[in-house]
Amino acid sequence: MGCTAWGVLRRVYLPLLRGAGATAVLMVFVDIMKEMPITLMMRPHDWETLAVRIYSFTGEGLYAQAALPALLIVLTGLIPVILFSRAEQ
Repeated sequence: MGCTAWGVLRRVYLPLLRGAGATAVLMVFVDIMKEMPITLMMRPHDWETLAVRIYSFTGEGLYAQAALPALLIVLTGLIPVILFSRAEQ
């Protein structure tokens, strides 16, 4: 039809994959946010993610201080659920 391979990719395939790609990115983001074992193993020295901070606070019995980071993880996980439900409608 007169298009190059890059033109077909840009005009046909990328618009078809946009929704699935966005869904995949959101799912990977949520999974990475709450992944604990790999975070503990691979983190640099003196680098704390929310999951590591929650783990250390709850390990010391400081549940009140662990509440805010845990709430942030829950709210971060809730955003993609809202986006998925809106995209489904």
